Amino acid sequence: MRVKRGVAHVKHRKYILKAAKGFKWGRKNQIRKAKTAITKAGRHAYRHRKLKKRDYRALWQIRIGAAAREHGMSYSVFIHKLKVAKVDLDRKVLSQIAAEQPKLFSSIVAKVTKA
Repeated sequence: MRVKRGVAHVKHRKYILKAAKGFKWGRKNQIRKAKTAITKAGRHAYRHRKLKKRDYRALWQIRIGAAAREHGMSYSVFIHKLKVAKVDLDRKVLSQIAAEQPKLFSSIVAKVTKA
């Protein structure tokens, strides 16, 4: 007795077309083009999840650097003084403080310059 695979075939095609929903032109409803589009989209998504982390870290550094320059020191000097003073705040938190609470950031700078 032979095994017919029509159900699995249709299910896989449905999955592909569902994943390609919203794509432009033939990539949303032609199986061969949709497969290629999904593969490439997945590759881009994977790569950009890594790049997003890099971009955010760069943004945090820019924010901290701008706030540190208002207090008369560069980013690298500020980070070095933080390490010497053993202040364990990461760049994400520091950038949020610098952007949203400038008074608190200036008190951190004051504590760091004393040490």
